[in-house]
Amino acid sequence: MRHMIAILIENESGALSRVAGLFSARGYNIQSLTVAPTEDPSLSRMTLVTCGSEEIIEQITKQLNKLIDVVKLIDLAESVHIERELMLIKVKATEHTREELKRLVDIFRGKIIDVTSTSYVIEMTGSTDKLDAFMSTLDPAHLIEVVRSGPIGISRGEKGLHL
Repeated sequence: MRHMIAILIENESGALSRVAGLFSARGYNIQSLTVAPTEDPSLSRMTLVTCGSEEIIEQITKQLNKLIDVVKLIDLAESVHIERELMLIKVKATEHTREELKRLVDIFRGKIIDVTSTSYVIEMTGSTDKLDAFMSTLDPAHLIEVVRSGPIGISRGEKGLHL
């Protein structure tokens, strides 16, 4: 089962390396990892997506909690939460394909953020399924480059990851 673990971690050098090393040493896979500072400059929030049985996820969370840099963590899969992912995609845009691309971007509520004589850069946010659906509508021959952030998430309601 897929799990999204949100971690409040000290914003110090080596913290990310220790988390990645924990996964590597135990042979667990990190599907997605995003890290950014929080409103407190001494802390960062890490969103880590991984797969595993309940026993494996329990083991991972116990091991993460033992790391000195980890302040607090929650498994967002255990509660109602909101997920979003960002994708930037560069596509070939000829005079024959421009209108169709604009129409598709509008349907999926994306934005064309850069235009050249031969290409568009499109910004798309939403669920992973939405981004995958958009990608499936495009002709692979028109794709130049795709960059995805990986999913990030936040719990709904007053419950949250904070001190």
